[in-house]
Amino acid sequence: MKKNILYIILLLSIVPVLAQKKQQYPFQNPNLGVEKRIDNLLSLMTLEEKVAVLSTDPSVPRLGVVGTGHVEGLHGLALGGPGKWGGKGKEPITTTTFPQAYGLGETWDVDLIQKVAQVEGYEARFAFQKYHRGGLVIRAPNADIARDPRWGRTEESYGEDAFFNGTMTVAFVKGLQGNHPKYWQSASLMKHFLANSNEDGRTYTSSDFDERLWREYYSVPFRMGIIEGGSRAYMASYNKVNGIPAMVHPMLKEITQKEWGQNGIICTDGGAFKLLLSDHKYYADSYLGAAAAVKAGINQFLDDYKEGVDGAIAKGYLKEKDVDEVIRGDFRVMIKLGMLDAMDANPYAKIGTGKDTIDPWKSDAHKKLALEATLKSIVLLKNDPAKQLLPLQKEKIKTIAVIGIRTDEVLLDWYSGTPPYVVTPLQGIKNKLGDKVEILYAKNNADGKAAAIAKKADVVIVIVGNHPVCNAGWNDCPVPSEGKESVDRQSLTLEQEDLIKIAYQANPNTVVALISSFPYAINWTQEHIPSIVHMTQNSQELGTALADVLFGDYNPAGRLTQTWVKDITDLPDLLDYNIRNGRTYMYFQGKPLYAFGHGLSYTIFAYNSITTNKETLEKDGALTVSFSVTNTGKRDGEEVVQLYVKSIDSAIQQPIKALKAFQRIFLKVGETKTVALTLKANDLEYWNTSKKQFELEKGQIEIEVGSASDKILLTKKITVK
Repeated sequence: MKKNILYIILLLSIVPVLAQKKQQYPFQNPNLGVEKRIDNLLSLMTLEEKVAVLSTDPSVPRLGVVGTGHVEGLHGLALGGPGKWGGKGKEPITTTTFPQAYGLGETWDVDLIQKVAQVEGYEARFAFQKYHRGGLVIRAPNADIARDPRWGRTEESYGEDAFFNGTMTVAFVKGLQGNHPKYWQSASLMKHFLANSNEDGRTYTSSDFDERLWREYYSVPFRMGIIEGGSRAYMASYNKVNGIPAMVHPMLKEITQKEWGQNGIICTDGGAFKLLLSDHKYYADSYLGAAAAVKAGINQFLDDYKEGVDGAIAKGYLKEKDVDEVIRGDFRVMIKLGMLDAMDANPYAKIGTGKDTIDPWKSDAHKKLALEATLKSIVLLKNDPAKQLLPLQKEKIKTIAVIGIRTDEVLLDWYSGTPPYVVTPLQGIKNKLGDKVEILYAKNNADGKAAAIAKKADVVIVIVGNHPVCNAGWNDCPVPSEGKESVDRQSLTLEQEDLIKIAYQANPNTVVALISSFPYAINWTQEHIPSIVHMTQNSQELGTALADVLFGDYNPAGRLTQTWVKDITDLPDLLDYNIRNGRTYMYFQGKPLYAFGHGLSYTIFAYNSITTNKETLEKDGALTVSFSVTNTGKRDGEEVVQLYVKSIDSAIQQPIKALKAFQRIFLKVGETKTVALTLKANDLEYWNTSKKQFELEKGQIEIEVGSASDKILLTKKITVK
């Protein structure tokens, strides 16, 4: 706390001075080359100051350098929420709060994701510069891959597909950082590198897999985030990777820096430095551990590191030049953020500095985007065509029963901020129906209330789902099907399905809204309930969006980003990181409850006439896959077109199929659009383990186009040279 107060005082006193004073040192000259600026700054710093920069605060008060620290932001800037990210003892600052990252993924809308991140980055600048709260290095997105639905942090990931996650990661990075040629709006710090998708034992277990999976699957979203997105910051994960703790793994330097061009911040996870000794038991003492971490490329520690680093230097394990080498990355990021420049040189420095500036999270534009993102995230899992229950026709309903423990709440997760307002499902339904329809409400079936009101109603809406922080302490999840950071799920069975059965038995006109952070094996519900929708937690507009979809004011088009299995026994062991052993849609041999890419609509789309602009695909080349889509139904709507590739005569093991392009499109009733998707040869390359390089395998492939991984409607074979 004392450090935070001193930091704020420093910030308040120095920033106005920097904006006005003449340049005293070469490092303050924005026209000088970045590396020369850093050379000068390092030459002026003491060793003690350099060691201090290894924290998340790369400030040098003696030289007037004001750095910026980290802030959370997986689905909106977090300056409050359950994690108290605004600072303990401080009033939270409200910020625009979007659906969980898992829900943002279910939009399949790249442009939307970039807009969401742009809003978040803007609000981070605003809060930092107007209220002196938070930071400009944003720990987002989570580029990890949700290879298993039992993973407690599934909610933080975009899904199970590497290409899809990478595409969304690139969009989020670009949104946070902005499009200015010289400066960043904020810095995107991706997490957690690498293969971090088990919570139980995460501080000592090893994620083991072969070199091909490393290159073709687990690292793909990070590689795309760095090379295509431009991120220059990431967090090393707690776990080991093939036996070596991630934060001291050679991959940090040898691959991310030397191959991909990462030259900014590489930080530890919270408390990870101590875990090298206590949990991994990888070094004899903290001095050896500190030396190894810095030499591996770590330049920001998220725990108490100073004694270890000072000791490593004293014993000769670390040289000053080793520290110089890594902290250059911290200052590269600070320069991109404009922290070393006068305020008038950086256009983002003006955000929040006007006297009459309105808090952006109060603006209609940000509220509208929160609603749009929530609407687009909703997945229609089932809508029995014989019943045609959805969309509900409010003019034909006199009484409606709303049942469930998630009915009148909007739950926030650990990395959420504090929203300026929330609309619960019950409130959203009330707002939609007004006083024209009688609304009956029961949280559960105590004293038979749920069954009683279900019998009285024309339609029943049952709202169920998990609690994102398990409504319990840090390492505790009393409900087996729930999980969170530090706790993996023990079950995929929805305990609240019994309440669904009670409602359905009383009234077969039952709709289920599953508001959850991850998949559930809702087999009974899928078999019996006429209509089911899925959405994730957290959005400030949750209730408005849900009501708009249920009553037909918005036609849902969200798609699943994970395979929803029927039973937990369909999954390999949680610690089996070899996905070829039947994991994800690429290798799963069974029949899922819902397939990757699944999602329905209130209208019908027809696919026609697939063509390619050439019959062969060569190395470093690309081809255009064109086809037409027609809305043949009775409602305007959106379709998510998906392109998969299947290898026909590969000499090596390949996925059953793999996503390589997608697009969300809008079509009016009767409208036909021609869609052109680009298939890149680079996205088809495999890692040749003997040559240590990516190669394009010659032979035939089948291009598959459809509305889901299990609903392929058009195919075409081409030759790869």
